[in-house]
Amino acid sequence: MKRIDKINYYLDICETVLERGTCLRRNFAAIIVKNDEIIATGYTGAPRGRENCCDLGYCRREELRVPRGTRYELCRSVHAEQNAIISARRQDMIGSTMYLVGKEQSTGELVKNAAPCSLCKRFIINAGIEKIIIRDTNTEYRVIYIKEWLENDDSLYGEGAY
Repeated sequence: MKRIDKINYYLDICETVLERGTCLRRNFAAIIVKNDEIIATGYTGAPRGRENCCDLGYCRREELRVPRGTRYELCRSVHAEQNAIISARRQDMIGSTMYLVGKEQSTGELVKNAAPCSLCKRFIINAGIEKIIIRDTNTEYRVIYIKEWLENDDSLYGEGAY
C-alpha cells in the first residue's frame, strides 16, 4: 500500500473545500496548516448575508469581460485566502503553511499559474504565514516562501490568480 504524501493530502483536502465556492468564474480554496493540524479553511464566496453569484446567476466581472487579476472592486466575493485568514487567530498562523487550489468553473481545470492577488499577499504577510503551496496539476505543485515577497517588494503589486 502506498500512502499519499502530506502535501498532496492537504492539497486534496483543499480541492474538496473549493467545491463550496460560489464564484461562477473560478473557485479557490485555501487551508492553513500548522504543526500538521488544519487551523482554518476558506473558499471564494460573497460576504455573509449577501447573495452569491451562483445564486444571482451572473458574474459581474465575467459580463464586463474584466481581465484576470484586475478590477476586484467589481467582484462580490471574498477571496479564499482572506476567508481562511479571518477564520484563524494570528498567533496560530505564525510560521504556518497555506495550501491553495483553484479551478476554472467553465472547464473544471486547475487555474494555470495560480497565485494570490496583491491584496491577499498583504493579508498573508501580516498573518505570519511562512509559505504557500499551490497545486499546478494533479501531481505537481509550487512552493512560495513569503520571505521572497519581502525581499522583492515589487512582487506585492503584481497580478493575481482571480
